[in-house]
Amino acid sequence: MSGGEVAGILVAVFWAILVSFLAVALARLAQTLKATTKLVADVTDQAVPLLSDASQAVRSAQTQIDRVDAIASDVQEVTSNASALSTTVASTFGGPLVKVAAFGYGVRRALGGRKEDVPAKASRRTVIVGRTVPAARRGKRNNREK
Repeated sequence: MSGGEVAGILVAVFWAILVSFLAVALARLAQTLKATTKLVADVTDQAVPLLSDASQAVRSAQTQIDRVDAIASDVQEVTSNASALSTTVASTFGGPLVKVAAFGYGVRRALGGRKEDVPAKASRRTVIVGRTVPAARRGKRNNREK
């Protein structure tokens, strides 16, 4: 066997080993692609019903928002009507009721006789070392002294 034949056999063995490693790598890559394809198919099968449910939930929420909007507009209308009614009642009955009350007060004063208004006695405050003593305590102290 010559040196060229040995070199050819070595190159052939290395090529065989390289091809074997490449074949194993391609087989694993094929398995990974199959698993990925199955995963994508499963996700698609589960995502379609979820998207359908989400769409239905959004439609239901929109219906509820429309109902709340209608209720809010009705409440606003009732509020404006109540304000208008309050203004009408105040303008209709407010002036005459004040006049009747003033007339009744005048009649009571006239029939009850004129009493002189005596101003209320101003309360004195006693200061003790920078503190003010309440009137109730002052009265008790004055009673003790007598």
